[in-house]
Amino acid sequence: MFSKKELKNIWNKFWFLLWKDDSIKGWVFSIIIIFVFIKFIFFPGLSFVTGTSLPLAIVESCSMYHDGNLLSNYNKWLQDHEKKYSKFEIEDFKDFEFKKGFNKGDILLVTGANPEKLKVGDVVIFNGGANHPIIHRIIEINGNTFSTIGDNNNGQLSFEKNISTEKIIGKAKFKIAPYVGWLKLIFFENKKSFSEKGLCKEK
Repeated sequence: MFSKKELKNIWNKFWFLLWKDDSIKGWVFSIIIIFVFIKFIFFPGLSFVTGTSLPLAIVESCSMYHDGNLLSNYNKWLQDHEKKYSKFEIEDFKDFEFKKGFNKGDILLVTGANPEKLKVGDVVIFNGGANHPIIHRIIEINGNTFSTIGDNNNGQLSFEKNISTEKIIGKAKFKIAPYVGWLKLIFFENKKSFSEKGLCKEK
């Protein structure tokens, strides 16, 4: 057992190494501690609070982009895309969450989704069989299955026409950090196809 004095000395050394030591050893130690905290404390805690295994999601594609992003002319965007949604009898798009979409690199807060409470217009994260989860908008609900589309896509992808409840990871609640996700995405851009690289533009 350590005495109070010994515990205090250990704590002081730990604190100095973590915050005050400017040597390489201090920097490496700080990075390791921050990594351990984020991976084993912050994210598990956030997952518990939000009720989903993916509480923070980085938008990795332009499928939900609106021309101009937050400064987009919403009325013009809706007019240009109205035909795409008309066959689904969607007329109240202006009342949907994320009605101006979001951009590649945005970080979204995600919460657990009760399938019974999901509605047309909600933006959900689901497993679509790709390497990463898909973030698209619900446009149709048939019993226990959902149909989605990307706001910036010209049509539906084959895997999003019949999404079971088991594939739903969560629901996007709000954008917490616009563009910040680019700090991660920039390292993977060279692996993407030419059409998927770079900044977003309207299709």
